[in-house]
Amino acid sequence: MRAQISVIVPTLNAEGALGACLAALMEGLEHGLIRELIVSDGGSDDATGATAQAWGALVVHGAASRGGQLRRGAAAAQGDWLLVVHADTVLAKGWTDAVHKHLEDPSKAGWFTLAFDQRGLAAGIVAGWANMRSALGLPYGDQGLLIHRTLYDAVGGYPDQPLMEDVAIARALRGRLSALGAVAVTSADKYRAQGWLRRGGRNLWTLLRYAVGTSPHALARSYRREK
Repeated sequence: MRAQISVIVPTLNAEGALGACLAALMEGLEHGLIRELIVSDGGSDDATGATAQAWGALVVHGAASRGGQLRRGAAAAQGDWLLVVHADTVLAKGWTDAVHKHLEDPSKAGWFTLAFDQRGLAAGIVAGWANMRSALGLPYGDQGLLIHRTLYDAVGGYPDQPLMEDVAIARALRGRLSALGAVAVTSADKYRAQGWLRRGGRNLWTLLRYAVGTSPHALARSYRREK
């Protein structure tokens, strides 16, 4: 039986993080789950593309918009299932067991339990909130997404927008999302740089603004100004 999963990784100047992300995915290749690896780049000016190609990835290029990048990656994918993983996220060892089990139910999309690459109270609180939010039907992109192509197409896929594309597709999948029972370890660099409270509050404020109708483009402009 041919491997069923196309992995899609959106990137923008992700040279430093990408190697660890792709190394963790090799477990899926060894277990016969991964058919192809697609890196959808948004115009990197570092060695992201060369790093991706060294790992055997197909690199597709386009404008820097995460929703658009994911949409292009999905359009290039040939697998029956799509697995979206951010470049600064590493799937914890043993993730293939949970994914293999999920492949039995194409009617639902799966998300990973979030953890940070840093220990401590602040990291635990933020991760706990993220996992509670996900259990209520709103996982973010750094928790990955495993979705059958038929379901992905049925909900319209990722919208071509620069921010909150993960929230948009989660809303479209309401009632059809489930925890995979495996862990995705994501980088805490932005929290360390900006402060856990400030970064967490900023994320919540962005979500609230999106919920009341602020356009993703306006949110992206604010996001860039506040970096």
